[in-house]
Amino acid sequence: MSTVPVVRAFIRSRGRTPASWLDRYTTLFGLAMLGAVLARPVSSALAAIVHQADPSRTGAGIALITLTYAGLLATARAIGPLAVPAPDAAWLVLSPLDRRGVLGRTARLLLVISVLAGATLGVGVLAVLGAPDQLTIRLVTAVVLGLSAGVGGMALTVLSQSSQAWSSWLHVTLVAITLLAVVTALSAAGPARRFLTAVATAPAALGAALAAVAAATAILLVRQAWSSLARIPARSVLDASTRAGHVAGAAVGMDPGALTWITEDNHWRGRTLRSRPWPSLPAPLALAWQDWRRLGRRPGRLAVLSGTAALPALAAQAAGGVTAIVTGIVLAGALAAAATATWGARRDADNPGLARLLGVDARSALAARALLPALLSGVWLALALTGLTLAGVVAGPWWLFGPLSAAALAAGSLRMARRDPVDHSMPFIETYFGTIPTGPLLWATNGVDLAALGCLPLMLALAAQPPALGGFLVAQALAGTVVLSGYLLRAVKSLG
Repeated sequence: MSTVPVVRAFIRSRGRTPASWLDRYTTLFGLAMLGAVLARPVSSALAAIVHQADPSRTGAGIALITLTYAGLLATARAIGPLAVPAPDAAWLVLSPLDRRGVLGRTARLLLVISVLAGATLGVGVLAVLGAPDQLTIRLVTAVVLGLSAGVGGMALTVLSQSSQAWSSWLHVTLVAITLLAVVTALSAAGPARRFLTAVATAPAALGAALAAVAAATAILLVRQAWSSLARIPARSVLDASTRAGHVAGAAVGMDPGALTWITEDNHWRGRTLRSRPWPSLPAPLALAWQDWRRLGRRPGRLAVLSGTAALPALAAQAAGGVTAIVTGIVLAGALAAAATATWGARRDADNPGLARLLGVDARSALAARALLPALLSGVWLALALTGLTLAGVVAGPWWLFGPLSAAALAAGSLRMARRDPVDHSMPFIETYFGTIPTGPLLWATNGVDLAALGCLPLMLALAAQPPALGGFLVAQALAGTVVLSGYLLRAVKSLG
């Protein structure tokens, strides 16, 4: 039987020409230029590490890094993480070839990605904790801890792809990491702050010992993951390859909107649909009832959505106050919460047949579809602003901005859901920083601009921190109402 290298060599011999010395030179030159560009920022970042940690900001910084790590693991598991190109998925995965040899190239690529991500996380942790002394030892320790976390976490996701038992362990690990982030964030205030101070000023020898234990654990996980490559089911690899191919196709075609349709199709593919009676509601509300029912079937999504409302408070504590980044996180989080319930509006824009069968006009359908996004975004924003108040960043009844901004956020999310695909025929803009394609730029800002316009009083209030919020609250109520009403009128005219 032929081995995997022999088969790959046979395929390459009948494909494109092999890489020449010019291709290799171009690659090496590009890497050298990248290193030269990143050398100064990296050296500046390392020089800024030498400082004493601020306990009031350490907890929030560690919590954000921990949540980032959990998000990376969840993303890797959602993608696969082991996936192969389409030709390999079609010809090699289902062949009698050794499964480990087929997946070896992807496994090595995942190792490189996890090493880079782990090193970045390790340096980030050291930047938050500071290095008052023994910079070299603490830097090496932080990098080793980050590498161990990155490589070990990636190995755990690979193991979860091969076994349901390991998948359960991965879920437990993600929950534990999330709880650790919450506890760390809460430790930033009160007597528990002394624990963060003790961690930041711990002896370098203790950190080195912990890094050695973490490295040994990561090596064991990598060894176990490598041995499990031969046992990974073909169906799991094929599904992951399909998802990775869709993502790559959307990236190459610069059409991120295609990912939403792919997600919807993957959700309904293979499911058994059961007949249910329509509710005794007016026709527009009955049309939007499917959005409410679908969201109710996913309590986990609601739990995750509620948990993310703490991110603005963590970012504000890490930044030392409400900055432009914190304001952007507040607006982006609220808009993302509204966008989780707009799949029905997206379907109506692509095929309004169901609304026409029920005799619902476009304005009534859009108004009914706007109720659930408004509720989700309003509640999320109220929770986020309450978190900022409890963290001591702002003072006053800021939670009132939540329900008052819901209308504008719903309008922005509906516009995002109903936007057309990216128009690549639009011209390019030549700037000092390079060429910018206007098609993807306009697609990305379509809907975000409407939400930002409707939430302008909220953003101004966060920037000014006024002692009285009455005028800003009234302005926000008017802005939200005007934006949603204007969007409904303009959207209906464009349909007509």
